[in-house]
Amino acid sequence: MYRTTRSPMMQPLVNSGMGMAPFFKVTVFEQEHFQGKCLEFTSECCNIQDCGLDNIRSIRVESGAWVGFEHHDFQGQQFILERGEYPHWDAYSGSLSYHVERLMSLRPIYCAVSTSPLSVFSQHTTDYLRSPKSNSFFLPLQSHQSSRMVIFERENFMGRSVEICDDYPSLQAMGWMMPEVGSMHVQCGAFVCYQHPGYRGQQYIMECERHSGDYQHWRNWGSHCQTPQIQSIRRIQH
Repeated sequence: MYRTTRSPMMQPLVNSGMGMAPFFKVTVFEQEHFQGKCLEFTSECCNIQDCGLDNIRSIRVESGAWVGFEHHDFQGQQFILERGEYPHWDAYSGSLSYHVERLMSLRPIYCAVSTSPLSVFSQHTTDYLRSPKSNSFFLPLQSHQSSRMVIFERENFMGRSVEICDDYPSLQAMGWMMPEVGSMHVQCGAFVCYQHPGYRGQQYIMECERHSGDYQHWRNWGSHCQTPQIQSIRRIQH
């Protein structure tokens, strides 16, 4: 096995609005189980083939949160890559509706919220508060206010809405009675939305720093396997 470093040895820290974000580092391998040729990155790579690899088959995320893409130039199916080891394709792809074993580009998620050992985790609640001035309702959670997004019933931010600021393995269990989401606005931080409950199915990464946080239609979600069906959501942290 041999190693090539394609990124600078030192990278400046990024001001994410929550203080200074950590150093980003990921190592990708040409073969499964961290074998074969490997490359280290501390910044984005728009085409892994330009760096000398045919494909990425295992990944070790050492710092930060990343998103990988099926095709070059950040196109195709998205894969959330958080700190840890991914020895083979199934480890990062989740339960997809179609089989794909390609990961050709990747980039850091700079706006992911930093975790802290002093963070206070709230309990999920099924008590909802309704706004007296609109048909919107929201979940009265007490923590993680640094991660916020609003999901809307219809496209262009129309219809009933819910503010999200925590992890929801099932939106319907928390009161969102529809299997679809029409549009989203990410106010702060980054989230990954899943097609099915329990964080399964197609993955869509939503970031406050992309499109100014506005995702007006499900066709803007960034994957060619687009569907308005969203049934679980969680925050992306580093």
